[in-house]
Amino acid sequence: MRAVVQRVLNASVSVENIVKGKIDNGFLVYLGVAHNDNNTDADWLAEKIPNLRIFDDNDGKMNLSLKDLLSEGLNVGVLAISQFTLMGETRKGRRPSWDMAAQPEKAKQLYKYFIEAIKNQQIKCESGEFQAHMMVSYTNDGPVTIILDTKIT
Repeated sequence: MRAVVQRVLNASVSVENIVKGKIDNGFLVYLGVAHNDNNTDADWLAEKIPNLRIFDDNDGKMNLSLKDLLSEGLNVGVLAISQFTLMGETRKGRRPSWDMAAQPEKAKQLYKYFIEAIKNQQIKCESGEFQAHMMVSYTNDGPVTIILDTKIT
């Protein structure tokens, strides 16, 4: 699985002009599922992401995690967006190959599993609509963007 994690001041996702998910502060996570991914990959990301220490402490040092902010009573969360294009292979030619991407049924199952794994940690997790054309709006804070891949550690 691949995740692009962006620290945001706000984020929302809409389908056909209807807001499907929204957070005020936290992480926007684009999630790509590969054909060889499984629940272990989703569990690893769901544990890693809320514990990433990429929020500023009182000294301006990136030293706090999403869980730290939650324990301080701040309203933070995750907006998870399924994005199969993260699995695009671009080394050859000019058109990406999608051979690494999971079939939709498997990708949807792991995407939903990931969302539930985040929620099981008492973290607000909003989401987009799987396989829909989505419009994502956000304000990247920093900007801070981290790429995680469960196969490249």
